[in-house]
Amino acid sequence: MVTILETGHARQTQAILFVVFLLIAFSSAGAQSTAELPSAPEPQNPSASEPPQEEKKPQSSNPAEEAAEETRKMTIDAAHATIHMGEAAMVHARNWEASWLTGVFVEKGRTMLPLTGQERRQLYLQQTLVTPGAYMKRMFAAGIDQVRGVPPAWDDGWGGYMERYASREGQFISANTLAAFGNAALRYEPRYDQCQCKGFWPRARHAIVRNFLTYDQSEQQLRPQLGLYAGSFGGGMISAAWKPGPRNAFAEGGRAMLGQAGYGALLNFFIEFAGDINRKIGAGKPEIQQY
Repeated sequence: MVTILETGHARQTQAILFVVFLLIAFSSAGAQSTAELPSAPEPQNPSASEPPQEEKKPQSSNPAEEAAEETRKMTIDAAHATIHMGEAAMVHARNWEASWLTGVFVEKGRTMLPLTGQERRQLYLQQTLVTPGAYMKRMFAAGIDQVRGVPPAWDDGWGGYMERYASREGQFISANTLAAFGNAALRYEPRYDQCQCKGFWPRARHAIVRNFLTYDQSEQQLRPQLGLYAGSFGGGMISAAWKPGPRNAFAEGGRAMLGQAGYGALLNFFIEFAGDINRKIGAGKPEIQQY
C-alpha cells in the first residue's frame, strides 16, 4: 500500500516537472521569435531618391495651330532682320555720299604736315580722276547747265546734256591740273583743314577764308590761293575752245574764277560741318584718306 502511494506521488511530481519544463520552453521560444522580428520599414520619399524629371509640355492637339504660330514667329524675325539691314545700308550710303562730296581733307585735331611729291600726285588723282565723286559733281553741274539752257546752242535733250557734261569734265580736269602744278611749284597746301576752333560762326568764317587763303610749306603762314584761282582761270579759258559760238576766252576764265569763289566756299562749308551733318542723319564719320 505504501509502495503504491510512493509510486503515484513520484509520477505526479514528474508530471508537474514536465509541465513546468514545457511552459519554460514555450516562453523561451516566444521571446526569441519576438526578438528576431524585423522592424517595420519606414516610408520612403520617392522624390528624394530619384532625380527630378522635366515637366513635359503638353503637345498641341492641333498641328495646324502649331504650324501657324511657328510661321508667325519666323515672319516677325525676318521683318526685324530686314529693318536692321535697311538701316545699315542707309548709314553706309550716307557715309559714301559724304566722302564723295567732301573728298580729301585734314580732320580736326590732326597736325598738317607738308606733302611730298608722291603724296601730291596721289592727291591729284584722288580729286580729279579716281573717286566717283569727281564725276558726280560734274554731272550735277551739267544738270544745272541743262536747266539754265547754257550754252543755248546745245539742245535740251540727252545729247545736249552729254555735251554739257563733257564740257564741264574737260574744264574741271584742265583747272585741277593747272592748280596742282601751281601749288606744287609754290609749295602751297592744296587740302582743306577743318577749323580747330569751336562755335558756328568761327568755323563758318574759317571755311570761307580758306577758299581764298591757304598755307605755305610751313603749314602755318597763310598765303593767297594763287594756284587754285590761276587754275580756275586757265580751265575757263581752255573751255572756250570747244564751246559753240564766238567765245571770249578771258571772259570764260573770269566766269570760272567767280564760280570757284562761290562753289569753293560752299564746299568748304560742307566739309567743315560734315561730321555734324552725319550725326544728325545717323551716319558715322566718313572714311577720309589722309596724306
